[in-house]
Amino acid sequence: MLKEFREFALKGNLVDLAVAFILGAAFSGLVQSVVNDIIMPIVGLITGGVDFSELYIQLAGEPQPTLELAREAGATLAYGNFITLLINFLIVAWVLFLVVKTMNRLKREQEKAPPPPAEPPREEVLLAEIRDLLAKKGS
Repeated sequence: MLKEFREFALKGNLVDLAVAFILGAAFSGLVQSVVNDIIMPIVGLITGGVDFSELYIQLAGEPQPTLELAREAGATLAYGNFITLLINFLIVAWVLFLVVKTMNRLKREQEKAPPPPAEPPREEVLLAEIRDLLAKKGS
């Protein structure tokens, strides 16, 4: 069983999955930074300085001025965080869509390309050489 696992792990499937997972984690951090550090400040500027991370509806307890205090007071819907995560998701989905679209286009182009011409069989090459020699002697 250990031998089978080693073959599976070294076959490439597990290594490819590990590389994809690590790249995905790095990409997730990058997207989160783009959303939090670039997109959300611009959206906040457009919406008049609204800080999405502080948007919430307090469902229970005394009304509180901040999200943290509202959560301590009771049930709170923090929909601003949801908006930020939704933007993260849309960016990741868009980038993956573009990657898959590009891969599909490249695959179609590769399938359309004609295969390289096959070498003629050795007998045909020899017959062509004999024909050329006979034609040369006849002239």
